[in-house]
Amino acid sequence: MYIFFPGVAGASPDDNLEIHHAYQNEALGRPREPDDGFRLLICRYRPRALKKELETWDKWEKDFGPSKELHADFYGKHGPPIDWKEYRRRYLKEMKNQKERISELARRVADGETITLLCSSACVDAERCHRTLLKKLIEKAF
Repeated sequence: MYIFFPGVAGASPDDNLEIHHAYQNEALGRPREPDDGFRLLICRYRPRALKKELETWDKWEKDFGPSKELHADFYGKHGPPIDWKEYRRRYLKEMKNQKERISELARRVADGETITLLCSSACVDAERCHRTLLKKLIEKAF
């Protein structure tokens, strides 16, 4: 499956597992796309300054985001920031506790449901974001 971003060459809207930012800097509520399906916000923290009525997701699952400790370590809040390799290792370890819930998402995708993984606009590189790590875990589970 591709990581689908609207307007990006090579992306496929036919895939059932998509990844998007939950909001963009210029507009705090990314509009729902017709083919988004179930929109799942997977940030540890809910986007600030966004009124509930402007939320563009169906469900928020903060436990699919990095733990508070991992988030803080990645952004250097308690010392030098950890690198991507360490972040990836620790995030995947944390997700072992979510194995059953990841399997449920995989079942839904395998049944043909489209699930769009949403994250904060702070994640500017999809290859270095927990969205992509979670997507790979979901794909691996089916």
